Amino acid sequence: MRSRFSLYAKGLTTGEISAHFAEVYGASISKDTVSRITDKVVEEMQAWCARPLLGIYAAVFIDAIYVKVRDGQVGNRPFYAAIGVDPAGHRDVLGLWAGTAGGGESAKYWMGVLTDLKNRGVADVFFIVCDGLKGLPDAVNSVFPLAIAAACVIHLIRATLRYASRKYWDQLARDLKAIYTAPTIDAAWAGLEELEEK
Repeated sequence: MRSRFSLYAKGLTTGEISAHFAEVYGASISKDTVSRITDKVVEEMQAWCARPLLGIYAAVFIDAIYVKVRDGQVGNRPFYAAIGVDPAGHRDVLGLWAGTAGGGESAKYWMGVLTDLKNRGVADVFFIVCDGLKGLPDAVNSVFPLAIAAACVIHLIRATLRYASRKYWDQLARDLKAIYTAPTIDAAWAGLEELEEK
């Protein structure tokens, strides 16, 4: 079933999938059977996307993965994943949203994503972590006014390393780790001062 659905996702018609199975596997599968299978998977996927969520998340991480999509022509398109961490530390993929090809998404787009989470039961989020997603911090303040929009530590480290020569990256990464994993604010300041001296 997985291979049939992946062929359908790649843009093949039910007739082309049926012909593919006959050619490659010698199996006869009707177009109607292919259609029923893909309809069932799509139905389950839609139910998963609309399922109720927990009321509170300690953090929600939002990032993009780029996938080749055929929409007239094949091109990279962002798909945004929101991964929630509940107060007990359990992680769950809260949803996936297709972005637009080309430029970044607007605050209006992010307002829709966050409102979808709220409509599915999320009452509050302590931190929404992302990087470089323009418009998202403004939408966070509108939908979850008490949430803090924070930059992802990994993205911050990568951005910091760009300002140093490649030969210093390993040492700089170790020095930065002492700051972002510090157990207290004082320890973080001490790590920063030590880095500044170097």
